[in-house]
Amino acid sequence: MIMGYYCARCKHVVEIDYETQGIRCNYCGYRILIKERPTMVKKVRAE
Repeated sequence: MIMGYYCARCKHVVEIDYETQGIRCNYCGYRILIKERPTMVKKVRAE
């Protein structure tokens, strides 16, 4: 399973594969990554 994140220090986009590598930025080695969120707003109709 591949998830998209960006590094909190260098702001590079990093794709993490949980099965093969640890949670670490490929560019600077920083271990704090922020999950990318979609830009569209999800609207739910209340009933």
